[in-house]
Amino acid sequence: MPQAFSHTTVLLEEAVTALVADPDGFYVDGTFGRGGHSEHILRRLGENGRLMAIDKDPTAIRHAQTRFADESRFQIRHGSFAQLQQFVEDAGMSGKVSGILLDLGVSSPQLDDPDRGFSFLNDGPLDMRMDTSSGESAADWINRAGEAEIADVLYTYGEERFSRRMAKAIVNARQEEPITRTARLASIISEANPRWEKGKHPATRAFQGIRIHINRELDDIEQVLEQSLNVLAVGGRLVVISFHSLEDRLVKRFIRKHVKGDEHLPPGIPVTEDMLRQRLKSEGKAVKASAQEVDANPRARSAVMRVAVKKA
Repeated sequence: MPQAFSHTTVLLEEAVTALVADPDGFYVDGTFGRGGHSEHILRRLGENGRLMAIDKDPTAIRHAQTRFADESRFQIRHGSFAQLQQFVEDAGMSGKVSGILLDLGVSSPQLDDPDRGFSFLNDGPLDMRMDTSSGESAADWINRAGEAEIADVLYTYGEERFSRRMAKAIVNARQEEPITRTARLASIISEANPRWEKGKHPATRAFQGIRIHINRELDDIEQVLEQSLNVLAVGGRLVVISFHSLEDRLVKRFIRKHVKGDEHLPPGIPVTEDMLRQRLKSEGKAVKASAQEVDANPRARSAVMRVAVKKA
């Protein structure tokens, strides 16, 4: 019998409170995970409310189908939230969505299960795919990519300053034997890291970079943010929880851009508010997990939630 891995939903009350303004609205949970946010959203909805959830992970899909089998207000879609617009159009709800929730990053069951290959702490097959039914695994990529490509991924997505040293060590090691296990990759990277940070595993940034690359995480975020403007109703709410600076930077810039509006109007003419095409209104300041939540769930430490409302 497969081992069950628990998941503690981050910023649960804050996110759902920010999201659900209309109990009879149509909502999207773009990252179902293990259903913590979805369950809380459904509790806030009335009889006419509806929730569509999306997840890449086939295990999450099966969990949703079991957990909410008798819930007529709920539907689940297998895929990336980068397919948001298509899923919403298929449901006949484009331009009518009351709120979208995106809880970015990797769920605890994915991190904790060695067989998924995300963790440098527990040995397992080097996979890292959120959708295990398609795409290239981390092992496939790490054993075929050139040294420069590996270094670029570790630097760009992992913000790893020793990316070149690590890439060289990876290429040298795979010439002896293909790298197929997380423990071996973590060991290679750790040995190539000359400056270990206190309280942080020396392979943390590199593993983050590889995971983001394998799953096209930042590309998917950019796509879903742009699509959100097309599917949200006026007054619809966008709630995004990020877990590292690269994600949060994309979200912050997106909201700021559409709060500010059109920057390319001809100079020297009077500008009215409607000419600016300001499509979003920022709702309050960024929200972080409380000290109590961080004590109970250390993975909440880096969480940042941003909220915006569609204006037009």
